[in-house]
Amino acid sequence: MTDATPEQQPSYEEAREELIEVVRTLEAGGTTLEESLALWERGEALAKVCQQWLDGARKRLDDAMGAEDSD
Repeated sequence: MTDATPEQQPSYEEAREELIEVVRTLEAGGTTLEESLALWERGEALAKVCQQWLDGARKRLDDAMGAEDSD
């Protein structure tokens, strides 16, 4: 998924929930430019984790459907 080891990699649900909080914080405003940039970077990383989970799930489904088709 990312460079993180599986023990460090958040689940899809964990990453999505944290991403929601990041977005809420950014939308609420009141953070410094530096804090906003750090939040934005964290959000980008979390979005990447979520996309990797979704891509992996899609591949598993495609593989399963392919196995069914060959039976």
